[in-house]
Amino acid sequence: MTPPRQSPPKETGLAPLPLPEPAGRGMEVAGVLLSLIWAALILGYVLITPPGSDAQTLGLVLTLLMVFLPVALIWVTVITLRSVRELRAEAGRLQASVDAMRASYLQTQGQQLAAMKPSVERKIDEIAAVSRQAETVLATFTSRRDEGLTVPSADRKAALVKPLPEPSLEQQALALGSPADEGQMPLSVADFIRALQFPESPEDKDGFRALRLALEDRSVAKLIRAAQDVLTLLSQDGIYMDDLKPDLSRPDLWRRFAAGERGRSIGGLGGIRDRSSLALASGRMKADPVFRDAAHHFLRSFDKTVAAFEPNASDAELAELGDTRTARAFMLLGRVTGTFD
Repeated sequence: MTPPRQSPPKETGLAPLPLPEPAGRGMEVAGVLLSLIWAALILGYVLITPPGSDAQTLGLVLTLLMVFLPVALIWVTVITLRSVRELRAEAGRLQASVDAMRASYLQTQGQQLAAMKPSVERKIDEIAAVSRQAETVLATFTSRRDEGLTVPSADRKAALVKPLPEPSLEQQALALGSPADEGQMPLSVADFIRALQFPESPEDKDGFRALRLALEDRSVAKLIRAAQDVLTLLSQDGIYMDDLKPDLSRPDLWRRFAAGERGRSIGGLGGIRDRSSLALASGRMKADPVFRDAAHHFLRSFDKTVAAFEPNASDAELAELGDTRTARAFMLLGRVTGTFD
């Protein structure tokens, strides 16, 4: 029996695995030899048996059985062993094929992962580059009054509570005339929160519009500029607000903070847990007096602005405030300076 020819293996990018060798003709040769030996033994027995003995009186059928039955048993054994050998060879070929398919699958998966990794890293680098570019633009941003962009917001609820005039300054205001922003529309809550988030990219027109409106408000402009300084200094150490994922703060904590409460009771506001950013900011706070002064100025401005914003803000608006870049900078620096201790 000649085993069927194997089709050439398909190209998989791997070295072809060795297949089991086809079965030889040893079984057939052994079967032929045993058959001849048995036939010779029977023939010799018949020839050397004296006449008149029992062997001479055997019938034709019994003689045929004596000759061919053992031969048939020999060839049944040979065929059975041959089939077992072929089954083992086929199992070996199937195992080799499975191993080749598994190796090809693993190699393909590895190539796909290797091809995806540079793409993912490139996208992350692009996002980081856009964030750095936006913060760099904000650091050099100059406010200008553009009447075409300062359109009134749909939500005209004022963001900040208007401070009561001090008696000592009321006479000066009467003597010098109306202030420059006397007839200016108050900054809305939506624009205030959008300004504290800063523009997402150089193409973020709504973000720049809200930022310009905020810079036209003297109270909010102090906080915006202080936040710009702090964000720029933090970016020098590779700390970007978009990389920080703070814990969500409850609105009641913001209200208690606006009311003047400090310490561990409002520790939930300090939701920044990034150890590397906290360590870098703490080291910069101790070693760099310029950074230290900018951080304290920013924290004071943030305290005053939140205190003026809280009475007019709903719980949802306070939650939006806590998710801005400015609020994240406050959480980071607040933890570094011990505001929540």
